[in-house]
Amino acid sequence: MSLQVRRRLGAADVMTLLNATLGVVAMVVAVTVGPTAAARLVLLAAITDALDGIIARSQGSSEVGPLLDSIADVVSFGTAPALFLYAATRDAVSTLLPADIPLAGTVEILAVSAVPAVFVVFSLVRTVLYTIYVDEGENRPGIQNTLGASILAAGYLAGVTAPAVLLVGGVVLALLMVGPVSYPKLRARDAGLMGLVQAGGILAPTLGQRVFPRLLVLAALAYMTLAPRYYWGE
Repeated sequence: MSLQVRRRLGAADVMTLLNATLGVVAMVVAVTVGPTAAARLVLLAAITDALDGIIARSQGSSEVGPLLDSIADVVSFGTAPALFLYAATRDAVSTLLPADIPLAGTVEILAVSAVPAVFVVFSLVRTVLYTIYVDEGENRPGIQNTLGASILAAGYLAGVTAPAVLLVGGVVLALLMVGPVSYPKLRARDAGLMGLVQAGGILAPTLGQRVFPRLLVLAALAYMTLAPRYYWGE
């Protein structure tokens, strides 16, 4: 039996696969190049995630599209941000641990991977429950994986690099992914504006006192705090 890849995958799925590819590259870059480059790649993956939705709405989605999109979200907005957190905080966490404690190497690994693991697990839980139990037209409980990952990445590019803030932020955002608050879908106009700001944050993150990543953080936090009550989406 053939998988019939060319017939069963559509244009939106190709963009979804690009999203996942960028997520994997971001993971590698996080541990080889550094968190700044990884943060930019996470934001680029978020743009491709938005584009696959636009293509799916205009050309139609394939039968496997929703599942493929969910898997890509876990890669790019669950695992990739977790590796980014690891790269951005590992040195600071390691220096806090006494060198003479029993099983020092094991304890260090557990310590530096604890918050990244929490972020991945909650992203995975959110994605699975959303895929199985939430229909397209229903309210969307919990913040989107993309939003949580974008806040972390944009915050870092905006200058929020203190390890304690990143770790606490990672845990808070992970918990909000499975929170009971429902979020509306962005209007196409607003999503386009966010995409332009994201592009600026990727291409010129330090321009004008880091204006693009700072604008992106402000917009994302405004949506996260105000949208459930004051924004009605599409």
